[in-house]
Amino acid sequence: METLLVLFLRLSWIAATVPIIIASIPIPKLNFLRKILLVFAKRGKTMHPSSFSSSSQKFTVPQRFFLHFYVVASIWTMFLLVATWVYAYRMVPLVVEPLSFPTLTSFLIGGLTIRTGSADLRHGYVAWQGVYLLLLMEAHVLRRLFETIYVCNYSPSARMHIVGYFTGLFFYIAAPLSLCGDCALKVFDCLANLVTEFIVRGKNQMPLPEIDFWLVLNPLTRLGWKHWIGAAVFSWGWIHQYRCHKILGSLRDSRHADEYVIPHGDWFEIVSSPHYLAEIVIYASFVVATGGSNLTIWLLFVFVVANLAFAAVETHNWYRRKFEDYPSRRYAIIPFIL
Repeated sequence: METLLVLFLRLSWIAATVPIIIASIPIPKLNFLRKILLVFAKRGKTMHPSSFSSSSQKFTVPQRFFLHFYVVASIWTMFLLVATWVYAYRMVPLVVEPLSFPTLTSFLIGGLTIRTGSADLRHGYVAWQGVYLLLLMEAHVLRRLFETIYVCNYSPSARMHIVGYFTGLFFYIAAPLSLCGDCALKVFDCLANLVTEFIVRGKNQMPLPEIDFWLVLNPLTRLGWKHWIGAAVFSWGWIHQYRCHKILGSLRDSRHADEYVIPHGDWFEIVSSPHYLAEIVIYASFVVATGGSNLTIWLLFVFVVANLAFAAVETHNWYRRKFEDYPSRRYAIIPFIL
């Protein structure tokens, strides 16, 4: 069953990525596919009311509905995080003796001792790695939830296609699940057993859990140097995305204002969509943290790159059409490449 879930996630990312890549190929015969995807991908400034008919408007929703993405993502990711953490602590604890020689060795060589041990230890490594990745993801979506409420001043006329809306909801359910997909079903099974035990025994007969905070936290420090490099990459993208969203949010003095200006500052000096670039950096950190060994996370990352690059090019072209003095030195999303 675990294999089926992982297979489903991988096929989902492939199915979502391939049409975007095909539509990005500059072949006239593929223009129809590009136009279809552009309709679904347009949002915000690239989807002004004047750009679609009244009948088409029925299939759009306000861009402020982005809030729904991050409400769902924060709740779902927190659920997965707590459930995976409980499973890892109860079923596959990794630390027996604090600061033991294997612990220090494992930390210095990136968890190699765990990975090359028994099957239980290898599964424990996967579970605790899932906890680590979900911690990063929760930090990301909680910040985006905060920004959506207090930082982003969406134009009253800014809208997005309903297909894009449901795609976003699917993404924020599938992405956190992909970060713990290798142990997710075992986590759900463990959670179901705990619930069943609670129902059968009743609240008064349930044994009080004994929590050793060293065992709760220490395994995360054992995962290895690549995870801390991943955390550093994550923090780099996390900070710059917040700065770029602050810049975008400050461009409009009022939430009811409907005028766009050229953004400046931070990564806006090099690319037109630096918040997208930062998002790519954030998801690249998950690849780094797993040492590039998890195919599901690789496919998730490739989808993020393809999807945001496709949208960034459209945004870049919009800026260039709207502003005659738009900086010619700026790229769409990836400096010196795209």
